[in-house]
Amino acid sequence: MKAGTISAFRLMKHDHADRQVERPLGEEGALQSSSEAFHALADIMPQLVWSTLPDGSHDYYNARWYEFTGAPVGSTDGEGWAGMFHEEDQPGAWEKWSHSLKTGEPYEVEYRLRHHSGEYRWMLGRALPILDANGVIQRWIGTCTDIEDQKRTALENEILSQELSHRIKNIFAIVSSLISLTARASGAFGEHAGELLGRIKALGRAHEMVRPHTERSRPTIGIVTMSGLLQTILEAYPAYAEGRITVVGGQTVIGSKAATPVALIFHELATNAMKYGALATPEGQVHLALEEAGAEIKLHWRETGANPGPTEELAPGFGSRLVDLAIRQQLGGSYEKRWTDDGLEMSMIVARDRLTENA
Repeated sequence: MKAGTISAFRLMKHDHADRQVERPLGEEGALQSSSEAFHALADIMPQLVWSTLPDGSHDYYNARWYEFTGAPVGSTDGEGWAGMFHEEDQPGAWEKWSHSLKTGEPYEVEYRLRHHSGEYRWMLGRALPILDANGVIQRWIGTCTDIEDQKRTALENEILSQELSHRIKNIFAIVSSLISLTARASGAFGEHAGELLGRIKALGRAHEMVRPHTERSRPTIGIVTMSGLLQTILEAYPAYAEGRITVVGGQTVIGSKAATPVALIFHELATNAMKYGALATPEGQVHLALEEAGAEIKLHWRETGANPGPTEELAPGFGSRLVDLAIRQQLGGSYEKRWTDDGLEMSMIVARDRLTENA
């Protein structure tokens, strides 16, 4: 028996039309009892219940259907039900229903159904085939479940998320302006303003990648992967356009919660490489490799072509402490770094579930 089918069950049709239907069970009393029991059960269900012949022709609806639609009894038999759908949803519903009739696969679709008041409400339509002992479809049993309230709630949440995200984006712009104004007014602060602005801009780019979007504003890359986010962060550096920063691997989908620490980590590494490391020389290169290893993601940052680096660990500055916090606490990972004659090498291991987690 196929998954998602019903067998060893026989159902009488509800005679709204003078059609002859083969009755597999031999005893009329058993058939009548089965039919009446099904109708009684269907009429007390909150869902709209219906059934069709093997060819998809509707021949039964429960009381909820007629209460909801206000249609005269029997008027939606055969293919008359299709006119009850919103015209925009009819092609998709027909396509899926036709596919199920041809293949015997379970039917599931969302569509808008006309209420007796004239308004349309979203429904979740489902149906399963009833099979005989030989696996031949005898009829289909289906339900329509009202999901209008869930749809409205989801839309309201989407609108709220987009509004909050838009305000956050504006806050990034305001903070950046305040930093620039303060830097111009204060020479002492000006020395660090550039670094702070860089971090704010990196966060802004990461937020733009993972924030809730409308279809019009959604990034053209589609689903946000680790490599896609890193490209967005690193393309702000001239060395990336020059082909001196390469990223290999990283198809793991990244969640909104992880975007912030990832942006901070690689912004700091790229900025330091430009100031003191491989990207401070014309021939310097940065190679970033990302590898999926079960529940972990491994990231290896390697610089080549730099001036000779330090032979021992330098006293950690604010940027180093920021990277440490992001990797260990926010991404649940660990890291090791060392300096070679070519520049910095840093290996990171982070938890996959931390990278894919949404806020």
